[in-house]
Amino acid sequence: MPEIVFASVAMDDLDGIYDWIAEAAGPDVAHAYVTRIRRVCMSLGQFPDRGRQREDLSPGVRSLAFERRAVIAYRSEGDKVVVLRVVHRGRDLQAGFEE
Repeated sequence: MPEIVFASVAMDDLDGIYDWIAEAAGPDVAHAYVTRIRRVCMSLGQFPDRGRQREDLSPGVRSLAFERRAVIAYRSEGDKVVVLRVVHRGRDLQAGFEE
């Protein structure tokens, strides 16, 4: 099974999502939400091709919707799956790849 690796910008995305939710709904809710996102990311090792192909973002990128509120962008790279971005609703995923 491929190793799951989080790009540093994806970790920053998760931190930002946590902070935003913690401020609005409290740290317990934020922790539970981010934990669910991470669980889905970790499951990509079992089915790395299940997301939608997103060649418009970058070659080999796939995206997976999470609870209709976030998008997980990732790339399968041989023996690993790299989580590239985790973008919460209302943010532009395309812009995240242009930065």
